[in-house]
Amino acid sequence: MAASRPDADSTLVLDDREIAEHLHTLRDCLRWTTSEFYAHGLFFGHGTASPWDEAVALTLGALHLPWDIDPSVLEARLLPMERTRIVGLVRARIETRRPLPYLLGEAFFAGVAFNVDERVLIPRSPIAELIEDGFAAWFPAEPPARVLDLCCGSGCIGIATALHLPTAEVDLADISTDALEVAKSNITRHDVGARVRAVASDVFDGLGGQRYDLIVSNPPYVDVRDLATMPAEFGHEPALALGAGDDGLDIVRRILREARSLLTDDGVLIVEVGNSDHHLEAAFPEVPFMWLEFERGGQGVFVLTADELDAYAASFA
Repeated sequence: MAASRPDADSTLVLDDREIAEHLHTLRDCLRWTTSEFYAHGLFFGHGTASPWDEAVALTLGALHLPWDIDPSVLEARLLPMERTRIVGLVRARIETRRPLPYLLGEAFFAGVAFNVDERVLIPRSPIAELIEDGFAAWFPAEPPARVLDLCCGSGCIGIATALHLPTAEVDLADISTDALEVAKSNITRHDVGARVRAVASDVFDGLGGQRYDLIVSNPPYVDVRDLATMPAEFGHEPALALGAGDDGLDIVRRILREARSLLTDDGVLIVEVGNSDHHLEAAFPEVPFMWLEFERGGQGVFVLTADELDAYAASFA
């Protein structure tokens, strides 16, 4: 066993092996992990919002336990290999600043688990709430028959939509072949290949004149200033999926200009632009963007109908 050592202020410091030996129960691991996260000033924004939430996600993920596990399990004693895995994940999270979903290899979105790695953004869009509601605000009578998840990344938006709307056919489109590989793995994971396909496409260029009742997009939208000041955790995500020009609207402008040709006459366009919402309103002050509010937080998601895209086509040209 490696020897314990005193630190500069003579407080006893344990190495990782000794720490693992002292963490007997799941409750022990949660308490220690939370303390470590507080002590090292990590950023939380990739599926969790606090050191405690991240500690819960890490320990349950490391042990392959569901989020709704019976609380009595907190007193369960862990195997040495389980304690070692938890300590190793905590150390990796602190020392590398890699977001936790990359360390675990999966993230949850709209109540569904998805494969993720550094080839794709970590799912965190508030659009999940719209999916869980079946987009009922715009399709009250019957769900959309054909849906496009544009700039799909892991495919989480489109696949979750297919799972919540079992009659919908869904296309996942992305310019990144690496991202599409992850999306395909998620199509396979959720066995939706009969209704969901992944398509290589530079915005709409690879879609061959398809028509959709609903286009949903979480495109790159981070402006230059925000990109330069983002916490270290974001440096592990693909730059192609984050930045989009000085004001973050390079891709969004193309979407607004071209989306109508792929929408049905009663179709709906939903796009997330996050903190670049003020840039969008400044760029198109005459357009009546509908900005959505979310129960679980989030901002910068707008809706335009096919009729509105027609009415303001000159603005987007």
